[in-house]
Amino acid sequence: MIQVSVFAYQQDSTSTEDELPSAEKITDTTQSSYLPNSLEDYNKAYYSLTRLNNPLGFPPNKFNLQTPQATLEHFVISCRNKNFKDAAYALNLNLMPNSITEKEAIDMAQKLYFVMDQRVAIDWHGLPDRPDGQVDIRTTTNQAVAGEPRRSVVFGETRIDDRDIIFRLQRVKYRDYGAFWLISANTVENTEELYQIYGPTFLDRHMPTWSQAKIGTVPLWKPVLTILLLIVSYLLGRVVILLIRKIAKSFDKPIILALSKRLGVPAAMATGVLFFYISLNNLISYSGAFSSTVYALLLAIVIASGTWFFMRILDFSMRYVAENKIGDVTSENSQESRQLFTYLSVARRILTFTVVIVGTSIIFSQFRSLEKLGVSMLASAGLATIILGIAAQSTLGNIIAGVQIALTKPARIGDTVIIDDRWGYVEDIRFTYMIVRTWDLRRLIVPLKTVISETFENLSITSPHSINEIELYVDYRVDVDKLRGKFKELLENSEEWDEEHPPMLQVTEMTEKSLKLRAICSARTGVIAWELHCKLREQMVAYIKELEEGIYLTRSRVELKEPHFKAENSQKPDK
Repeated sequence: MIQVSVFAYQQDSTSTEDELPSAEKITDTTQSSYLPNSLEDYNKAYYSLTRLNNPLGFPPNKFNLQTPQATLEHFVISCRNKNFKDAAYALNLNLMPNSITEKEAIDMAQKLYFVMDQRVAIDWHGLPDRPDGQVDIRTTTNQAVAGEPRRSVVFGETRIDDRDIIFRLQRVKYRDYGAFWLISANTVENTEELYQIYGPTFLDRHMPTWSQAKIGTVPLWKPVLTILLLIVSYLLGRVVILLIRKIAKSFDKPIILALSKRLGVPAAMATGVLFFYISLNNLISYSGAFSSTVYALLLAIVIASGTWFFMRILDFSMRYVAENKIGDVTSENSQESRQLFTYLSVARRILTFTVVIVGTSIIFSQFRSLEKLGVSMLASAGLATIILGIAAQSTLGNIIAGVQIALTKPARIGDTVIIDDRWGYVEDIRFTYMIVRTWDLRRLIVPLKTVISETFENLSITSPHSINEIELYVDYRVDVDKLRGKFKELLENSEEWDEEHPPMLQVTEMTEKSLKLRAICSARTGVIAWELHCKLREQMVAYIKELEEGIYLTRSRVELKEPHFKAENSQKPDK
C-alpha cells in the first residue's frame, strides 16, 4: 500500500483541460435510480452479475455510470481529487477475494489510477458517451447510423514482458437494476501486477519536499536528474571508446586495432543509451503518453545501436576475408578468387539487408501506434499489396536478380565485359546494380535486371583467353602471301602472343576499290589481346607503306579515253 501523498507530485496524464470534461458534470446529483431498464434493446448487450463489490456495496445514485465516458470520468476526477473511495465504486471487484476489505478496495483504486497515469494515454474523444457503448456516426444526410449495442469498450493498453494488458470498461447488470458501466474485473485483477512494475520508484517515495516544486506539471527534480543522467551516459560512452581502444592496443595486432576503430562508436552509443534507459526507467517515473513514447524511443535507439554494432562486425569480417583470404581478383586468371569474392559481396549485402529489416521490425514493434498501423494495413492488404508490389517491382526485381547472379554466375567481380558496346571490368555488384569500370576509368551503373534479362558479352566467363582481329584494306595488285608471311613473322616475334591460335591472314571481302584482309591474333587476356592487335595493325600498315613505295595502298583509279573529235579536225574546210 502507498501513501496518498505520492500523488502530490505525479504528472497527471489524464487531466488535460482540453479533453477532460469539468468535475461538475460528474458530481451532478440528478437522481438516476437503477430500476429495470426502460430501453429493452440495450439489455441485449451486458454482463449479468450475481454479486457486486462486496466491500463497497451498490454505487450511490449520485454517481453517473450510465456511459463508458461518464464512468471513466468519474474514476479519474475522483482520483485526481484524492477521493479514492468514490473512485472505487467504478471498479468491478468481482474477481477479487470475497474477504477484500473496503480499505483494500480503496487502495486498489489508488494503484490503478497510478498505473493509468503512468502508462495509459486515454483517448477521451474516442470513448462512447452513449449507454449502448456506440460512437455516433453521421452520414452525409446528417442521420445517425444504427448498430448493435456494445458491452465492452477498450480505453487503453500496455504491456508486461511480451503480454498485452488491455484496459476495458464493461456494461454490467445486477439483479433487476438497470445496466451500467464499470471498469472490468479483468482490468482490476491485473492492477497489482502492473503496480509492481510501474509503481512509484525509490526516488518518488524519498525525494525531499523542496524538490517537489513543479515545472508545469512535472516536479523539478525529474528534469534535473534526467539531464544529469544524460551527462553520465555520455561520459560512460566516452569511457567505453577509450577502454575498447586500450584493450585493442594490448593485443598489438593490426586486425584488432582496425576492428576497435570501427566498433568503438556503436558500442559506446549502445552502452550509453542502454544505461540511460535503465536508469531512467528505474529512478524516474514520467507519466502517461510522454513516458510511453520516451521509453519506446530509447529502447528503439538501443536496438538501432545494437544493429549498427552487429553490422560493423559483419562488414569488417567480410572485408577482412576479402582482402586477406581471397587472391587478386584483378587478374584474369584468378577465376576462383573472383567467384568467391562475388559470393562474399552478395552474401554481405543480403545479410546486411536482413539485419536492417530485423532491426527495423523490432524498433517498430516498440511503438504500439505503428504496430496498429501495420495490423490495419494487413487488414486492407488487398489493394495496398498490389500498389506496393507495383511501386517496389523494380527494386525487388533487382534484389532478386542479385541473388540470381550469385547463383548462375553470368558475371563476377573482376570479369571483363562489353555492355552496350562499352568495354570494361565488373568492379562491384551491389543490392540493385552492377558497377562496370570502363577503359577510360568511367563507371557504368547497370541494373541487375538488365544483366539477367538482356544480352551482354562476358570475355572472362569461361577463360580469359581472347582473340582479336585486325582489318586491313590494300590494292588489288598486292601479294597476299607476302603479307601473310610478314604477319606471321611479326606475331611470332611478339611477347604478348600466347601461341593458342596460329597466325592467320585471309581475304574476307572485296570492293570496287580494294581488298579487305583480316588477320587473327590471340593473347592470355582481353586487355593484352587488344594491345597486341593495335601493335600488329600499326606494324602491318608500316610494312605495306614501305613495300614498293606504297603502291599497294588503296587508291582510286580513273581511266582517260581518247575524244571522238580532235582539235585539228574541228576547223571547217575551205570551199
